[in-house]
Amino acid sequence: MQKSQAEPWLRGTHSDIPAVPRAVLHAIELAQEDLTSWCAELSEQELIGTPSGLPSIAFHLRHIARSLDRLLTYAEGHQLNERQLLELTSEADSTASKSGLFGELSAAFTDSSARVLKLSERSDTLNQTRTVGRKNLPTTVAGLLVHIADHTQRHVGQAITTAKILVAQRGQTVSATVR
Repeated sequence: MQKSQAEPWLRGTHSDIPAVPRAVLHAIELAQEDLTSWCAELSEQELIGTPSGLPSIAFHLRHIARSLDRLLTYAEGHQLNERQLLELTSEADSTASKSGLFGELSAAFTDSSARVLKLSERSDTLNQTRTVGRKNLPTTVAGLLVHIADHTQRHVGQAITTAKILVAQRGQTVSATVR
């Protein structure tokens, strides 16, 4: 895989948005590009495969999409609803259609970007306190946004590593240009 352009954070985009939400938008854009580049050509069987016992790519795609929704819900000052809690328990489901997985992921990236933009509209929002989970653990909107970027990229890396293993198992060479 070779990149034809610079990573999103080096493209000069979103310059009118504060640094933290801008970094999150760039992380979401990079995640979408990397997952499409490395995983979109895999078969449905490969997407649900668990080579060497690793979590499947399907799990990572669902988890990225659904954790974005959950974490942004907390950033917006709300608690999770029943749908979100139910979806949490089904992320490891081993059945998946390729179009369903990538459709859910694409919709999550679009929705998440819009929600991050909305959170960035007021300058005082980033330092507002928030709580996370049943234990109401303390954080801030900025803390949640930073975690969203970190967490998303962590799972993108795991999905790409699994994709490389799957492709190598086919007997093909996997290469990427170091950025």
